[in-house]
Order: sequence, then C-alpha cells, then structure tokens
Amino acid sequence: MVFTEIDTAGLLPEHRFEWWRGIVEQGVAPTRISSDCGPDFAGRAGFLTLGPAQVTTMAFSPITSERPAHLVRRSDPETFELTLILEGSMHVSQGRSETHLGAGDFAMWTSSCPYSGRAIGSPEGGVSRAIILHLPHSLVPLPDKRVEELLAHRMPAASGFGRVLAQYLRSVVQEASALDEAGCKRLGAASIDLATGFLAERIGTQERLPAETRHQLLLAAIDTFIDDNLADPQLDVSAVAARHNISVRLLHQLFRSRPETVSASIRRRRLERCYADLGAPALRSLPIRAVAARWGLVDAVWFSRAFRRAYGMTPGEHRSTALGGTASLRADRQDLSPEIATRG
Repeated sequence: MVFTEIDTAGLLPEHRFEWWRGIVEQGVAPTRISSDCGPDFAGRAGFLTLGPAQVTTMAFSPITSERPAHLVRRSDPETFELTLILEGSMHVSQGRSETHLGAGDFAMWTSSCPYSGRAIGSPEGGVSRAIILHLPHSLVPLPDKRVEELLAHRMPAASGFGRVLAQYLRSVVQEASALDEAGCKRLGAASIDLATGFLAERIGTQERLPAETRHQLLLAAIDTFIDDNLADPQLDVSAVAARHNISVRLLHQLFRSRPETVSASIRRRRLERCYADLGAPALRSLPIRAVAARWGLVDAVWFSRAFRRAYGMTPGEHRSTALGGTASLRADRQDLSPEIATRG
C-alpha cells in the first residue's frame, strides 16, 4: 500500500497525543512535539510515497514543534519540507528567519538545520491542516545559497506556479488512496518538477532548469489556466496559446505526450463539470441549458450530442437518474427542446 493514514479518533483520549506524536516523528524526521490540549487533542496524518519524494498530510490541534541540533545530528533525511497551510495558522523559525503563515501560504524549511514551529488552530474548528512535500536536497537543481534565502519565509500560493503547485498537491492528496506504485513514481517526478519550478520562480532562476522540467511546468500552468477558464465560451486552442505566449504549433507539440489533444482536453473537462452539476441536488432547478452555459457550452444541440457520446445517455436522463426523480426531467425537456430533437 502506497498510502497510509492514521487517526486518533478511535483511541482513548489520554493516549491520543502520544500515539500521534510517535507516528509523526517516525514518519517524517525526529522532532520534539508538545501540546497543551491533553485529552482533547485530535490528530490525523497520511503518508504517501511518491518515488524519491514523499507527501504527508496532517490535521492536528494546536502544537509546538522543535528540531534542535542534537536531533539533527541523530538523524537527517536531508530534505526540504515544503509545506502548504490549508487551515489554521503557523509560526516558523529557522536560522535568522521567521515567518507567520495562514491558509493558502507555502513555507519551507530544511531537515539539516534546527528549526521551531508553532501551529494555532482555526477559530472555527480549532484544528490546523497542512500538506508537506518532502524534497530530497539532491533532487532540487538550484543553487544552495539561493534556496537558503527561501527558508522560513512566507510564499503565497495565490498566483503563478505557487497556485499551480497548490492545486496539484490538493489533487494528489484527494486521489491518494486510489494510486498504485507505478502511478506514484510518475507523480513523484512531476512533484519534484513543479516544486523546483515554484522555488526557481521565487528566486528568479528559471533559466537554470532542465528543458524537460520547463516543459512540464508550462503544461501544468496550461492545465490550471484551462480549468480556471472553462466557463469562457471563447476558450480554445488559440486562446490558450496566446495566454502563454507560445505558438499554436508548440502547444500541440507539448500535448503530444498526452492521450488527448488540447481541444479534446477542454471538451472533456467541460463535460465532466456538467456531469457533476447535473447530479448536484443544489442545482436541481437550474435548466440544463444553463448548466451547459456555466461551463462555456452555449450550443444546446452540440452539448446534448457530445454528452450522450461521452456518457451513453442524454443530460436529462443523467439528471433524472442521479437525482432519483422524474420532475426535473420533465422540466428539462421543456427547457432543452434541441435535446429532444436529437433523440427523434
């Protein structure tokens, strides 16, 4: 099994923190962790091996963590700990730098030097959540001195490669339980490429990256752009190429390593969004025509035919089956007359 997850919920309250702390310290690096929560402590952790890299997911009550010099000397995996804060806030200190982080921020520290951190739970649930990508030093092809400039500094993930990397990590974690070993190895290489690109962008050394890494980063940025703009009816191959300052020919070349073309990728993603929306109870009253338009598909006849080719049923039939009733289907037939025409 490539993904392992633990949860303190099934333990006696008095044992929860010590058990969670032991598992986390064993799975990451020797660290001194303490908490004032006592029997109220709640914690989860997931460990996913991605070839030479590793992803750790964590959710925990307020804690303080320290990795003093004697623990560094005892055991050092020689990794960068690139951490995305999902919920709560954190204070991190390493060397002469320290920073305060909130949800949506990245920070990084190294296992090879002492550091300390303090996590404060969110006001809503009192729990902090984070994703940690453990990157071996040897696989980050950037100047050591420049990378040191990023340690214990806040790196927002709201735009650029930070946003691309954050979305990617969330997707990997979401699918972790379904991954096999071969898939994890491929994702490991992609994770290192994306993280390296993100760090290189922060220190302005993108030109030092290998050509293959630059291509992977460009593809990741294109994927994010497509997902963000599916609702735009004008989104097509030309728009994607123009946004990334490349030719249409180069864009097609980049997609040759994939099983589908740029246009097919856009079409599939739009249909997937429509499929999900049509099965959502909260959107039951939204006409099918409007659901399609939400994702840039304004031609009702084309949408109905494409949907049926992709899923073996019309949009109305899918909605009726997913929502378990016929009322919505009758309303949709009145709304989407072109769909009825395609069925004869």
